[in-house]
Amino acid sequence: MYIEQWKYIADYHTHTCFSHGRGTVDDNVRAALARGLTTIGIADHGPANWWNVGIKRIADFERLIEEVWRARRRFPEIQILAGVEANIISYDGELDVPEAVQEQLDQVLVGFHTMIIPKSWGDGLRFIRLSLAARLGERRFSEAKRAHTQALIAAIQRYRIFAVTHPGLRIAIDSEALAKVCAMRQTALEINARHGLASPELIRHAAGCGVRFILSSDAHRPEEVGRLEPAEAAARAAGLTVEQIINVRELPEA
Repeated sequence: MYIEQWKYIADYHTHTCFSHGRGTVDDNVRAALARGLTTIGIADHGPANWWNVGIKRIADFERLIEEVWRARRRFPEIQILAGVEANIISYDGELDVPEAVQEQLDQVLVGFHTMIIPKSWGDGLRFIRLSLAARLGERRFSEAKRAHTQALIAAIQRYRIFAVTHPGLRIAIDSEALAKVCAMRQTALEINARHGLASPELIRHAAGCGVRFILSSDAHRPEEVGRLEPAEAAARAAGLTVEQIINVRELPEA
């Protein structure tokens, strides 16, 4: 039986030393070229992450954008995108990157991370309460799941978001409700090679709503850039086709 061969053309979710990656923008670009990619996305963490994991100051986005522009001059054969993996910091869906900065970036990815500095004490206490309550029974779990999903949906409706990263990582979400809004707003869902958490059921539910996907390495070291094989395996297990994945093409038969 013939199995279509997939070619990766882009890796939109990679980190550099601007946040807690190990390499520079140039290092990631060289790794992408070595893997035969035509597009590389720099998506360092927003500033609300704990332990100085993210970009330290809003002003540092200017440095990141300048570094990407310099890389474009050095490597004209590949598209290099300046972006961010922003954090949701309130249950109203607010992000830790101001809209004025988002407008200067080529792509905004959004992740619902647990180890972040919330916008307010109220948001922080609510998250702690919901996280603890989710362990106490089905009703409380459903309450947390609904609140987390609504926060993601609010962010997608509020901002121009290219993709939601690792949906459901360490938090419960309603994948179908999220997928319907993503399809309407043309926001992709990520299948993450690093965390390997996207179940075939979640992917199939989202695909049934008309969502498109990206496969991402979530690379924290240059040698991880473009290593999308675990994400491909999850996509294939869920029955996705190349038409449903933004950064994959089918190789012609030899």
